[in-house]
Amino acid sequence: MVGGSTVRTYVRGIREVYQIEKKVIVRQYEAVPEQPMGKQLQVDWGETKQKTVNNKEIKLYFIAFVLANSRHKYMEWQARPFTTRDAIRCHENAFQFYGGRTEEIVYDQDHLISVSENAGQLLLTAEFQSYLNERKFKVHLCRRADPESKGMIENVVKYIKGNFADSRVFRDIEDWNKRAWQWLERTGNHQVHQTTKKRPAEVFLLEKQHLQPVSSLLSYESTNNQSITRSVSKDNTIRYKSNRYSVPLGTYQIMSENLVWIELKEEDHKALIIRKEVNGEVIAEHAISSEKGKLIQNRHHTRDRSKGVEELKQRLLSHFEDQVQAAVYLDEISQRYPRYRRDQFSIIYKMIQQYPALVDTVLTKCTKEKLYNANDFRDIAHHLEALRDEPLEEVQTFYTSPQKHSHIKASTRSLNSYTSILGGRA
Repeated sequence: MVGGSTVRTYVRGIREVYQIEKKVIVRQYEAVPEQPMGKQLQVDWGETKQKTVNNKEIKLYFIAFVLANSRHKYMEWQARPFTTRDAIRCHENAFQFYGGRTEEIVYDQDHLISVSENAGQLLLTAEFQSYLNERKFKVHLCRRADPESKGMIENVVKYIKGNFADSRVFRDIEDWNKRAWQWLERTGNHQVHQTTKKRPAEVFLLEKQHLQPVSSLLSYESTNNQSITRSVSKDNTIRYKSNRYSVPLGTYQIMSENLVWIELKEEDHKALIIRKEVNGEVIAEHAISSEKGKLIQNRHHTRDRSKGVEELKQRLLSHFEDQVQAAVYLDEISQRYPRYRRDQFSIIYKMIQQYPALVDTVLTKCTKEKLYNANDFRDIAHHLEALRDEPLEEVQTFYTSPQKHSHIKASTRSLNSYTSILGGRA
């Protein structure tokens, strides 16, 4: 196999020998007129390599959106290559972010979207075609090897790579997306655009009024036996229409895809149904909030912390002879240290395991002295144990009993013998 540089060197020599001129073809571009508000959205994908907090390298993938008029941007990241289903989910999230959709969306000829394009006749992937039939926006596919026709989104992809992703350290995908959206608000959509000389966020306030509203959920999903998916965050919530909805604890799993399927109740479209599988058991159901930025949480999805503390308290009481006195003591600790009840009870439980015979004495002492603190309980337990184990009799016996080898007599020398050895005089 011949390398590219070898071929170029050979061709360069042929040109010099035979005086063959190299024709430089310069493509002529014309300025593209500004798109009307609400007319066009451009979409593209990108990928980067990032350093992790463990000083390793990870490949990340993102999808970027930009409104052609206001230049208002949106992006979403994931730690695996995009599928068509991922693309659809991100489109839905983008529509919720913008508060509507444009008349047309511009794409490159990406395999997630299209199969082929022949003189304007588009053949889209089956899944994306079903999505298009539902949302009814126009698709504009750029010609191959013609990135300039969607230069706006190309610049956004470069901007994201060179500004947001550059030199940032990756922790996890939820944190990365959160920081990406904060960067959009702080920088990407706030700084003055070089072409329009305006802030995208300010122009977007006007363009938003020209966007076409989208229904809350796709109806074609049920006919195709599919559902729109949502990613489960590590706090066991999903995002829907600018709000967070809880799922049962444990739904989020490390090293898992963490996707759930959502749908609306057909009767009134006021309830959100969440399933772990497409047609599986319902794991959560919520009334849909009309507000934004809210956490809608089912109390059954939260950890019952009081139950765990109460169980620990009952376990402690069972070890005391006077359980009434013990209950009063533990209740007083609970009132004084409500946020640290579990820690306080755990210290007492450890002392019960270590000194079971002393706990009643320690309880009486703490109650009498009004020492309502587990650390005091522990210190008194240590002190009483030390007093109980002090070997008083053994100490007396050591000094009063006759020595074991008292019949043995050690020889003695006069002082003169030692001074002579040392070279001195008596």
